[in-house]
Amino acid sequence: MNALSHGRALRNGALLSNPAARAQIVGAAALAGWHGGHDGWWRHGRGGYGWVGPLFWPFAYYDLYDYTIWGDYGFWDYGYGDIYAGIFGPYGYDDLTGYLAPRRHGRRQTTVAPVSRMCGDDSRAIAGLPIDQIAQAIEPTEAQRAALDELGTASIQAARIIQDACPTQVALTAPGRLAAMQQRIEAMISAVAMVRTPLDKLYALLDDEQKARFNALAEDQRKAQASKGAPSSTCGVDQAVTLSWPADEIETRLQPTDAQRSALQTLRDASAKAADMLKAACEGVDAATPPARLAATARRLDVMLQAVKPVRAALEGFYATLSDEQKAQFEAIGRQRTAS
Repeated sequence: MNALSHGRALRNGALLSNPAARAQIVGAAALAGWHGGHDGWWRHGRGGYGWVGPLFWPFAYYDLYDYTIWGDYGFWDYGYGDIYAGIFGPYGYDDLTGYLAPRRHGRRQTTVAPVSRMCGDDSRAIAGLPIDQIAQAIEPTEAQRAALDELGTASIQAARIIQDACPTQVALTAPGRLAAMQQRIEAMISAVAMVRTPLDKLYALLDDEQKARFNALAEDQRKAQASKGAPSSTCGVDQAVTLSWPADEIETRLQPTDAQRSALQTLRDASAKAADMLKAACEGVDAATPPARLAATARRLDVMLQAVKPVRAALEGFYATLSDEQKAQFEAIGRQRTAS
């Protein structure tokens, strides 16, 4: 049984290490039972989803190491559109509960993938950096092997940090969603910090030929993607330009007081500033080496965190001014938005 379980884990790891396969899982899970149409409005420009039920950034650790090692651009699809989707959540309570616990009745029990599957796993065969493939590329010396083992251990610990940030309960309000989003980003920042030092150490021990072979892992992957017509990174910009602020709908639904309009304007200003910050912070997308790409992810995550924090504060301030009926009306906006 242990051998069978290990074999199953290896097969699952091979499947989930493929970005296209993960995108299919995420797309199906994001839309399971959703009433808004075939393509949810919070969909990324290249087809992924930043929110799946209560979970922000499904398969987060895979995206981190896919960009670091293989140069895959999926990491860069996350941006302002995900903050917007956190404010105007696309899911209702009944939708959300299906992601955390299976139902006794109803088809959602079989159509909704549990978020635990998309939070990663601390097994080396599934969520760790592809240490064996790195070893094949660089053919390490004994000293380098020790550094590579250190990197492998750090990668497992990093995966566990992100896994621990997986939601265990449903956030039913916009402030709750942004709090969950901030927690997830903070966990990713901690995970990246854990891996950076051992990766830098390993890379510094390599000779020029080994570095070239290590770098070629991403170069070969990007050439293969380009030959298939795969789009390069848009840094989340394509999604953001389709998401207009629903000012008229907010006015109609909430009929805000002057004080609420003032708080709402503060939120809108913070949201606009966050969009500008994330649009400007795309440096390092085409970094040439694994350490440089991991450093770029650290910078991007830090900007995301600095963008989310003031929006969350402004949202909490606005939300505190609303009556229960106004809160219900505000929460309904995202659920009734259609894909454009």
